[in-house]
Amino acid sequence: MNRWFLPTGQNPTASTLLWGRAVRAFADGYVAVLLPAYLIALGIGTWEVGVLATATLLGSALATLAIGAWGHLVQHRRLLLGAAMLMTATGCAFAASSTFWPLLLVAFVGTLNPSSGDVSLFLPLEHARIADAADGDARTVLFARYSLVGSLLSAFGALAAAMPGLMTSLAGISSLNALRSMFWLYGFLGLVIWLLYRQLPESHEVTRKAPAPLGPSRKTVIRLAALFSMDSFAGGLVVNALLALWLFKRFDMSVASAGQFFFWSGLCSATSQLAAPRLARRIGLVNTMVFTHIPASVCLIAAAFVPSLHVVLALLIVRSLLSQMDVPARSAFVMAVVTPSERSAAASFTLVPKSLASAAAPTIGGALLASGMLAAPLVLCGVLKISYDLAIWRAFRNERQIGRGRS
Repeated sequence: MNRWFLPTGQNPTASTLLWGRAVRAFADGYVAVLLPAYLIALGIGTWEVGVLATATLLGSALATLAIGAWGHLVQHRRLLLGAAMLMTATGCAFAASSTFWPLLLVAFVGTLNPSSGDVSLFLPLEHARIADAADGDARTVLFARYSLVGSLLSAFGALAAAMPGLMTSLAGISSLNALRSMFWLYGFLGLVIWLLYRQLPESHEVTRKAPAPLGPSRKTVIRLAALFSMDSFAGGLVVNALLALWLFKRFDMSVASAGQFFFWSGLCSATSQLAAPRLARRIGLVNTMVFTHIPASVCLIAAAFVPSLHVVLALLIVRSLLSQMDVPARSAFVMAVVTPSERSAAASFTLVPKSLASAAAPTIGGALLASGMLAAPLVLCGVLKISYDLAIWRAFRNERQIGRGRS
């Protein structure tokens, strides 16, 4: 199995990180679909669902920012173990709560992820260790495997969103308790990840007392973080939890049907990422990021206006085939343009916008949906993402050959 996970000749310890990513992705996949259904079952309104999604992203952003600022002072293995225990506590606390304010607190301090991508404090720690395991093309391939595993298991997680309905129909469990049980499962999966990460050896990194985690690459990282923030804010308008809510409201789609759609959507995202390393070798990492993203955004905008559910789902599937191909390319690009000693900090400071800039977006998206402006979140997301693609293509025009051939 490890030979399937890892490119030939890579550090075998990276397989532990890929297994951990797989377990987290499965949990995130069903949570993104079930979160709005669970909150509505508790009597929480549409706007409050957006507020809770914002809290999860904002909390994740602050935690990731802390990793970037002070993570170099602590061994990454210890931080990963602590993050796994926080995941366990998050699932248990969310399952045990029934009112808005306790849920808001848990959402803010915990590890819940309402989006289709990975937005958590796990990410910069894993990226830094994965980057140390490979160079050049092999690094892009390894990040593609990392993204592939995440997308694939997230898809199966979305399919698992049908489990509460099965428990209700087959075992007679109430709908609310069936939904609640999935958050208990989330906590259990945190324990599984903790057991996996216990197998990681202490890394060779030397904890540093220097006050500044970034050095010569500081300006590059700041520019990347600013650009990524635009993309992240746009994505936050249609995180999976809100996209599911949009499908519920516009087409009266059932939770089970939404879970099946997100399964196939995630499967398409997963398989498409296998093409990212090959495409990057031909046209470079920056061009791979941009020229797969723009058509995906066009499909999203078109879906906002199409009256047929089947056509909408087809457009969203095409979007899934294209929208995540930039993920391994972007990760590899960040690791390629900074020095090895800056990688964990660079990963943190460029990943923070995935949560911080998008933190306000679900509230805005939820408010637009609650007001009846159902097309607005999708259109705004698509327009902002296209603007981001054009901006990053122009800003890094001198680095477009990175990743082309063997770098």
